[in-house]
Amino acid sequence: MLPAMLPRHPVLDPAAAYPKIVTLRAALAAKDWPACREVLDAAEPVERTLLLRACADRAGIEEHLREVRAADPADGAAAVLLAQRLIADGWAARHTGGLLAARLAEAEPILIAAAARTPDDPAVWTARLTSARGLGLGVCEGRRRYDRLAEIDPHHLPGQSELVQQLTPRWGGTWADALAFARERAAAAPLGALNAVLVAEAHLEQALGEGGGTAAGARRHLAAPSVLAELSEAAAHSIQHPQFRRTHGWVQVLNTFAMAFCLAGEPHTARQMFEALDGLGSEYPWHYLGESAAGVIRSYRIRTAFARGGSS
Repeated sequence: MLPAMLPRHPVLDPAAAYPKIVTLRAALAAKDWPACREVLDAAEPVERTLLLRACADRAGIEEHLREVRAADPADGAAAVLLAQRLIADGWAARHTGGLLAARLAEAEPILIAAAARTPDDPAVWTARLTSARGLGLGVCEGRRRYDRLAEIDPHHLPGQSELVQQLTPRWGGTWADALAFARERAAAAPLGALNAVLVAEAHLEQALGEGGGTAAGARRHLAAPSVLAELSEAAAHSIQHPQFRRTHGWVQVLNTFAMAFCLAGEPHTARQMFEALDGLGSEYPWHYLGESAAGVIRSYRIRTAFARGGSS
């Protein structure tokens, strides 16, 4: 019998934790761009970037966003959302012919124009990091774009996560470069900020990359005493620090730490993350371990619950 506290179905929709996504989605569905801008203009920089990304999965919004841009070419939010929608559409069908390349090729000039008109918009440069990676423009171009972002916001986590990906061997970098960047930006972030998750992201990428994409293979890297110590230090610097706040993005951050500690063989620590999440999940990074991220989360949630006697 499963402990009563276990969620039967982890909730992956980010709107469950961030009501502003619901408001923004409704405004998009109604083609009410002024209402969209009201939400976006009131958001903090990281929150705004993540709101735009969260709504990029809304099929059919492209035509309206093109109309908005035609009426106001300087509207950076419309440009970023349209570009992110094209990128998301392409990435979802990346194994279908040249669709990814075609979508990225359409998104890139939109973002170039947005960067020229609104050069101080972190969301523009974060999206440009994604497009650079998908287009295979290389590490140097990725770093150049990140440097522009860092001039605007040195702690912009969505962009930092994009560069960690760019710096991995899969995209032309090295594990040493990815980890060095993650450590540098984690150490520079304020205490309690979410940015120390970059260390967990980099180690997870390396563990899965070197471990054949399997949980057993990943554990060989993550369970190493030096790596586990670094993960623990990163958690203490961020989500376990008294100054930690549940700002936009915290759900994915806790899920990332939870997966890292699960694969490192630290179920008690992972259990703390799951309890704090209270059933909230995220596609990343759990999707690496199976087609159903929700199923993977539930499986590990059960394991960590029984690791300490089954009930709380």
